[in-house]
Amino acid sequence: MDKEQLKENFASALKQENLKRTPQRFAILEELVSSDEHRECTDIYFALRNQGISVSRATVYRTMDILVKYDFARRLDIGDGIARYESKVGISHHDHLICLECGKIIEFLNRDIESLQQSICNDFDFDMIRHTHQIFGVCPDCKSK
Repeated sequence: MDKEQLKENFASALKQENLKRTPQRFAILEELVSSDEHRECTDIYFALRNQGISVSRATVYRTMDILVKYDFARRLDIGDGIARYESKVGISHHDHLICLECGKIIEFLNRDIESLQQSICNDFDFDMIRHTHQIFGVCPDCKSK
């Protein structure tokens, strides 16, 4: 999806939510899709502030909720009570390895796991709509400390 189409789709989502199309909301979208990191709302807030963009924390939180609702972003819950976000724009499906020591998130895709999940769904005549696969453990860097 090109940048103009992305903006049009986001503008449509804002309209559906009866929200104004403000420069701050579009800056949040741009900040999200320009990074491949898994970031908290506060990380996005400070990144925007460091760029000289005046935005409130509340606007970041509310906008992230809209971005998740309309599939521009994915919210990750890694069990520590802090939501992290990643862009879904132009990103193919993947799963996550999450280090319990340092919080590092490693993305991976394994075709065998994907196939096995589908096979299990078929066995139970279950229609899979979506799934998340997160493996919690200790990364190589933390193991070597």
